[in-house]
Amino acid sequence: MASPPAMEEVRATSAWVASRASHVVVDSSGIERVVDTIGDSIPKVEWDYEGIHYFDNGPLTVQYLFVLDALNFCFWPDKDLSYDHLALGLKEALEKDKSAFDAGRLQNYTGPQLRELLKWPRPLPLEDERLRLLHEVGHELERSFNGKASNLVKSSGKSAGKLVALVTRHFPGFRDHSVYKGHQVFLYKRAQIFAADLWGAFKGQGYGEFHDIGSITIFADYIVPAVLRQLGVLQYSSALMNTIEADNEIVSGTEEEVELRACSVYAVEKMRELMSRKLGKQVLSVELDLWLWSCGVQSPSLRHHRTLSIYY
Repeated sequence: MASPPAMEEVRATSAWVASRASHVVVDSSGIERVVDTIGDSIPKVEWDYEGIHYFDNGPLTVQYLFVLDALNFCFWPDKDLSYDHLALGLKEALEKDKSAFDAGRLQNYTGPQLRELLKWPRPLPLEDERLRLLHEVGHELERSFNGKASNLVKSSGKSAGKLVALVTRHFPGFRDHSVYKGHQVFLYKRAQIFAADLWGAFKGQGYGEFHDIGSITIFADYIVPAVLRQLGVLQYSSALMNTIEADNEIVSGTEEEVELRACSVYAVEKMRELMSRKLGKQVLSVELDLWLWSCGVQSPSLRHHRTLSIYY
């Protein structure tokens, strides 16, 4: 089945970057080694394997996941902060007050209120941007979807690709793209992860039922490129490696940063295609991403690149 246009853009432009990259190289023999090591099945990782997410099997879960994915970016400037704090903080806030993520309230949160919600003792990294995105989500949900993220999901007609297109069309904060060597590159990390979170949380049923979940790519972030490099799938130039080892910031939209992300997407697409051929069945990038990400978060010595970005 052909990928929906939004997902086709992600695949095509990532491949375009990988074919011209000078700082990051995709090693096809590394891909083959990893695929041989995995054998006949991707190590299964449950979506909520740490029990950190809110789930009630209904529309409130969809609202929670959309708010979570609107804020799911850039934790590293605060060495104590992680995705778990965000997911769990939002879960506990919702358990305490079911109206915490009503569209009207999302539009009015202040920095101190958001910190209180997450029980975080100091300003969050990129806090003003997080507030702006919360306000944007509340405003557009109210304007176009009767205040409910579940209506946004229903309008996708059970298509993950269409959901990504809807999210990026209606919510500018999810429009994750860059310009690389004069060419526009689409990655759509947080919009895609919203579709994948729904699929994982609802186990492919109800709000998580998508006939084209196979169209979703991996979610190009900090962790996955570092794991792919550790596995020998990606190779970095010595200059890039030195920058990462020194914990120096890589500016958003630079060639290095775009290559790190786009080459990760391209490499896992190649890995998925090879596994599908060898196993004779569809392999999902979503499952590969869950596995790679869980490898990364369990590896304390992993060194990732550092970029201040609202996209991941």
